Amino acid sequence: MPPPASRLLELDFFRGLVMLVIVVDHIGGSILSRFTLHSYAFSDAADVFVFLGGYAAATAYLSLAAKRNEQAARRRFAKRAGELYRGFLVTAALMLVISAGFAALRIDAPNLAARDLRALLDMPAQTLWDVVSFKRQPYLASVLPMYIGFALATPIVVPLARRHPWPLLVASAAAWGAAGLGADWLPSIDRASWKFNPFAWQFIFVLGALARCQPVYQRIRTRPGARLLSVAAIGIALCLAAIKLGGASEWHAFASKPDLGWLRIVNFAAIAWLAADMTRRGWIGWLARRSDWINRIGRAGLASFIAGASISLIVDSVLYTFTDGLLHVPLGLAADAAAIVLLIAAVRLREVPAGIRMTAMVS
Repeated sequence: MPPPASRLLELDFFRGLVMLVIVVDHIGGSILSRFTLHSYAFSDAADVFVFLGGYAAATAYLSLAAKRNEQAARRRFAKRAGELYRGFLVTAALMLVISAGFAALRIDAPNLAARDLRALLDMPAQTLWDVVSFKRQPYLASVLPMYIGFALATPIVVPLARRHPWPLLVASAAAWGAAGLGADWLPSIDRASWKFNPFAWQFIFVLGALARCQPVYQRIRTRPGARLLSVAAIGIALCLAAIKLGGASEWHAFASKPDLGWLRIVNFAAIAWLAADMTRRGWIGWLARRSDWINRIGRAGLASFIAGASISLIVDSVLYTFTDGLLHVPLGLAADAAAIVLLIAAVRLREVPAGIRMTAMVS
């Protein structure tokens, strides 16, 4: 299935690569995760995922508005919010079902949604209501409520990013600064905070939309001294990598994940600039043209996320059972390989027409 002509090959590649990283990063005994972004930076795949989400949302909105009109684009993103909500419910259900399966086998792995499962058994009606109202967000389903808000905000964000970029950037930065106050308004049980505060993470999403709507990188690259920014980005990335690898725990307070600490933004900005440099030079396009299996994962979008979340929880729990949480290189590499193969298979299965899938199952 070749990608539509309107798709950006590099965007699909980045999204697919990030999805693979997210899967292995959530396997505790993974060996590959020792070499992914979070190991040498104060940001991780989540920052890249949200930024690419903003870029992709702006791309889709502008494309539909150009082909039809902005009203059609607004309707599409309202529908997209509904799709994400259903995706959240499916992911939450899978997290609970997988946890119940391992509980039945008397396996107690650390990432299983044990607390939510106990609540479901004790108070089924209340727990189900807590899930559908976002008060409970079992394990990896926790990122999707934030994305629902982003989908609903896209028809506001993208026109502003096109016509009034600076007021949008200032307003977004202000919302990020006041995100701690906004957290009190989020639905939760026992006043527990969300794993991703949407009032903070919207800043990265808006940066992604601005990068698509405004040729900021292209304009800066044409100015004298632009190479100094690339040198500075390399210096920042290397300096922060040295601090992270050196185990300076006091710096982690400035890289909070739920509230998007400022150090995460700085580290991500440096890496994003270098990624833009590599894209401009054609390196990412060269890789993308030779890695269609990664592009397919990126194109699958929400389906890839749901499959990846389920696969990572299963593989993580099985690996923990065999290693008791201790690092085991051969088994860790086997777990990485199994997770990647399963995700590729899930995406390929999704691409097969429904009629063929049903025929294969019956036969």
